[in-house]
Amino acid sequence: MEQGGEVFRALADPSRRALLDSLFGRDGQTLNELCDELPGMTRFGVMKHLSVLAEANLVVATRYGRTKRHYLNPVPIEQVANRWISKYAARFTSALVALDEQVALDHETRTSGRAESA
Repeated sequence: MEQGGEVFRALADPSRRALLDSLFGRDGQTLNELCDELPGMTRFGVMKHLSVLAEANLVVATRYGRTKRHYLNPVPIEQVANRWISKYAARFTSALVALDEQVALDHETRTSGRAESA
């Protein structure tokens, strides 16, 4: 799969995004705690979603004795943002900076014109 494809696939599902949001709010949750976030879904369903998130390296699980805790790994999202979003946003960002400078210049010109006529 193309670089970042797993991340896009994982983020495409609202249930998986809900799990990521839950881990963002409180990292290191157990499967039971994550199941509480999706009450309409079976435990097996949550496990499948966690598996997809783990394949995309968005969730990392660590065992502590008999307890398995899930942690958010935001690095792949940042990599996708750097690879895709930043590239396309750069043009718009440059245009917004130029627009801001033009508005400031116009404001300065109008303000200095009023001061001279007074």
